[in-house]
Order: sequence, then C-alpha cells, then structure tokens
Amino acid sequence: MSKFKKFSLGIVLTAVFAFVPQLAQAQYQNRNLHLGVSGGNVKDHTQSFCCSGTLGSLVTDGTTQYILSNNHVLARQDRAAVGERISQPGMIDNNCNPGTIVADFTKAVALGNNVDCAVAALRPGKMDSTGFIEGFGGPPSNTIVNPSVGLAVAKSGRTTGHTMGTIGSINTSVNVQYQIKCGQGRTYILSYTNQVVINSSTFSAGGDSGSVITTNDGCYHPVALLFAGGASSTIANPIGEVLTKMGAALGRSLSFVGTNCAASPLQQDGSQAFQLPQQALDQANTVLVENRQDLMTRPRVLGVGLGALEDNSAPAIVVYVDNTGSQTPQIPAQIDNIPVRIIMTDPFVAY
Repeated sequence: MSKFKKFSLGIVLTAVFAFVPQLAQAQYQNRNLHLGVSGGNVKDHTQSFCCSGTLGSLVTDGTTQYILSNNHVLARQDRAAVGERISQPGMIDNNCNPGTIVADFTKAVALGNNVDCAVAALRPGKMDSTGFIEGFGGPPSNTIVNPSVGLAVAKSGRTTGHTMGTIGSINTSVNVQYQIKCGQGRTYILSYTNQVVINSSTFSAGGDSGSVITTNDGCYHPVALLFAGGASSTIANPIGEVLTKMGAALGRSLSFVGTNCAASPLQQDGSQAFQLPQQALDQANTVLVENRQDLMTRPRVLGVGLGALEDNSAPAIVVYVDNTGSQTPQIPAQIDNIPVRIIMTDPFVAY
C-alpha cells in the first residue's frame, strides 16, 4: 500500500516519486466518480504517514451496492469497525486529509484466509452506480473468467492507471509481507496459495492494491483482485475465490455490477496473450503439486507456480527467488522432465 509522510509538500512529493517513477494521470488520484481510482479508510494513518489504495469495482448482493477492494485498504488489516468512512480520493492524494466520503466499511474476510478483500456499502450518488471503471471506458462484464497461463489482462489503479499485461503463473504459492500499521510497526508474512501472478515491472505499483484485474478485451471480464507485488511482479487473488469468501462473510452472494457482455472480442493492442496445450499444462501442474512444498522450503524462495518458459514455448514450474538474500538456493533445472524457470525478484509486499 502506498504511504506518505505528513510533514510538508516537499517531503510528500519525494515519497510519491520513491514509489513510482512516473505519476499516473490526474483522474486516478483526484476526485472521480468512476472506480479504479484512489481511495481508502480515513482512519488508515499514523503520526507520520497516511495510507490509501484503489477502490477497485462495484459488486452487489441484489439490493446493496458495495465497493470491492482489499482488506488492507478498506479494513486496516482486520482493525476496522463497521461504519468506518471510506473516502475518494484517498488521504494519500488529499494532503493526508479525508476526501469525499463515498462509502462505509461493511465487512472483510479476515487475513489469513487466502484472500485479501473487503467491501464498503456505497453511499447513494457518491460513485458511478453503473460500475464504470476509469480507463476501461465503461463498466466491466458481470461474468467472471478463471485465470489461465498466457491470458491477456488489464487493470486500472490509483498509481499506474490503466495498464495491460499477461498472466505469468497461476496456482501460485507466495509469501507476502505486511506491515501492521500504516508505514509503522512490525512486519509479518502471510502465505497464500492458488494465486495469480503477472510478471511485469509496469503493470502495477504501490497504491494499486484493490484494483480488479480483467480480461484485456471489450468485455473486461473480472479475473482477479490485485493485492501485492514487487518491482517485477503483481500478485492477485482469483476473483472466484474472492466472491465466494466475501459472499460467505456477508451471508449473501455477490456479483459484479457491470454489463451482460457474453462474447469476448479480440484482445486490445499491447497485450501478449499466448496459449499452451492443456494436456502439457495439466502434466506440469501435477509435477508442481507434488513438489510445491519442497520448493517453497528452500532458501530465498518466495513463490512457486504454474507458468511458461521465457519464450512461452512450453509449460514450466516457475520459481520466484528473493534477489536480496545471501543464501544460494538449490533449484533444479527440471523436475520429472518439466522445465523449471527461475525469476529473480524483490520480496512480495502488500501494497
């Protein structure tokens, strides 16, 4: 999650540029009735910092519309009380003061349950009730799609705006670092399984947490919920698991507020979609499952998932290795004839 110092405008700007070399367009960080823009809990601050993320999308239980984002954006990492105010823009973009109050925190799935998600009941007239996402030109589809290796995806978020990429691995186990308070306090690690990873240095950055990741086409079918990453990777919860667990926490089922877009047009320019034979993927996934625990316990390994070789020519077990550690990980070049691809990265952080 992005964070700012409160003291002066000069220090604030320094903090922003430390996280993101190029600021996104102003519409993602100023007052905006669309989704996919800056927002957060008005109590998410400490003496020195204020924190915000992205108000990703709208979901509904058929009666009430809710803003969907992360637990660590809306619920202050399980510390929020029902009714805490959600502002847009977030305090990070309003000199550490609350922006317009657009929603009231309602419920989160407790951290440690393999998703990082929460919802806040929308206040009438404060955000576009059609679910329009900034950068998409309209609302997403109300039909979700399961993530797959090579799927072309897009997102709109507070920091990097509208970006495109390709799913690099699925069924990924990852260790993600959190900090107990906004910019202060102890850090701790949560382990996740079955996560979606986009391998890109430009797809997201701190403050994009809460963005909905969709197919990169005219329908924008929801695929995953962005919650963490590093300099070269973005981590997201599969959206089906998010809706299931969030709905169970609320006691009622949820669906996206969006359009009934059944057919998926050709992908938009800028994506790098590819497809691999399903039989080969299934075989690689079987080997992954059999060896996941062993690989995850090796020094400096941050994640292990099902992906592809760098040239996308064949499935591979993808191992994400911490490039800041000193121990040398012992990782084979292949396991049971399935190639192993190593991706060096900095630690994964909930941002």
